[in-house]
Amino acid sequence: MRLATIRTAAGTRAARIEGDVVVELSAPDLGALLASGADPAATHAPGPVHDLAAVDFAPVVPRPDKVLCLGLNYRAHILEMGHDLPDHPTVFSKFAVSLVGARDDIWLPPESEKVDWEAELGIVIGRPVRRASAAEARAAIAGFTVVNDVSMRDWQYRTQQWDQGKTWEHATPVGPWLVSPDEVDDARDLRVACTVDGVVVQDGRTADLLFDPVETVRYLSTVCTLVPGDLISTGTPAGVGHGRVPPVYLRPGQELRTTIEGVGELVNRCVAEPVSSDGVGLRERP
Repeated sequence: MRLATIRTAAGTRAARIEGDVVVELSAPDLGALLASGADPAATHAPGPVHDLAAVDFAPVVPRPDKVLCLGLNYRAHILEMGHDLPDHPTVFSKFAVSLVGARDDIWLPPESEKVDWEAELGIVIGRPVRRASAAEARAAIAGFTVVNDVSMRDWQYRTQQWDQGKTWEHATPVGPWLVSPDEVDDARDLRVACTVDGVVVQDGRTADLLFDPVETVRYLSTVCTLVPGDLISTGTPAGVGHGRVPPVYLRPGQELRTTIEGVGELVNRCVAEPVSSDGVGLRERP
């Protein structure tokens, strides 16, 4: 089963993908649908049916209660960045304001000259869970999605805390949909790839993860209660621009394509962040 949040003339709407069509559901977005506890497979709405090719995707969960991310979680990426393998997950957070949809533009802020790509497998939580066992953590996963943890490296490494380089507005694409676990052959061995203007820059597999999705949910649920709609990004494989010699970063006009085997694909254009005359960013729709 594939579920999404789409934009319509009346606002966002949860939707179910059925082949080449998208069926609107009764909830205003996927986060609300998951929070309601309704069975998405049995949820029907009298609303319109859309052509999949014409749908405008919002972030798969537009306003999650939490966006939790793992850094340094692929062995090859850890080595390319010159770090030792960690004993525990490296955790940071984002805010909902950073999220964009699967075909939305990515804003490159004027304050950063070192904007980097990071293709990642995302997890969406489907039920509340705290101090989960492995079985409970597995059951709490509603499904998987595609994330690109676009990072402003010059801000990320100003201090030892990474958040200021990770949660810039309108810069983290998520989607296009959630794929339920029963449709993913093995989340522990999926291809994760990223291209910039058609050139392959990342090509790894989730088999290289130090902490797999179930262990990640188990660990994070020890810290705080995970609730339906929470988004977890599990880290990126080798091939980031910051790890290259010389380093390479994103520029306006480039196309960033992020693909995860069996899950989906993001296609996002990089643009200079639109800023009004008073210096305030121009916010867009959810």
